Amino acid sequence: MIDALSGRRMPRRLVQLYVGLALYGVSIAALVLADLGVMPWDVLHQGLARLLGWSLGTVIIAVGVLVLLAWIPLRERPGIGTVSNVVVVGLVADAVLAVVDPPSSLVLRIALVAVGILCNAVATAAYVGVRLGPGPRDGLMTGLVRRTGRKVGPVRTSIEVLVVVSGWLLGGTVGIATVLYALAIGPLVQPLLPRLTVSPAAPPTPPADAPAPAG
Repeated sequence: MIDALSGRRMPRRLVQLYVGLALYGVSIAALVLADLGVMPWDVLHQGLARLLGWSLGTVIIAVGVLVLLAWIPLRERPGIGTVSNVVVVGLVADAVLAVVDPPSSLVLRIALVAVGILCNAVATAAYVGVRLGPGPRDGLMTGLVRRTGRKVGPVRTSIEVLVVVSGWLLGGTVGIATVLYALAIGPLVQPLLPRLTVSPAAPPTPPADAPAPAG
């Protein structure tokens, strides 16, 4: 983790990491407020929150810690981004839900779904692009892929189906927004990720008297 924190671009990477994680928490809150369905993992988070009487953010943090513990037998290595993901996303989601009231207008609820999905795409590209460690749930997927030898698609689908069904049985909200998120998030993140990827080290600065490159 110490090596990952070195390099000229570290301040830029840290700022982008925490802005991305905060935006991720905002996106979660937006879909919860819209009440038209939430992201797959948040179906489970909602169900557990209703069962335990905890806030959604507290459950997000607790589940993140449990998933991180599952990394141990998978031999996944967390980074500062991993640990920050566990804490920041839940805190921001709770903060937004504490100060924003759910809209009554269907138009506003639909707008919140669109904003939430777009914010989540930007947030995902931002925190993945700084390469400071995957989120705990992403690391669970990649660890299982490596240990089982199976392809990413089936492993990710199996995990998300399991958490959605479990969360729905516990009272989590499954709706049109859940489906839209599943269909849209990949195509939205794909063009954003190259733009928000930051290499650990900046390229060397040429001396002032160096000749200009040809062409």
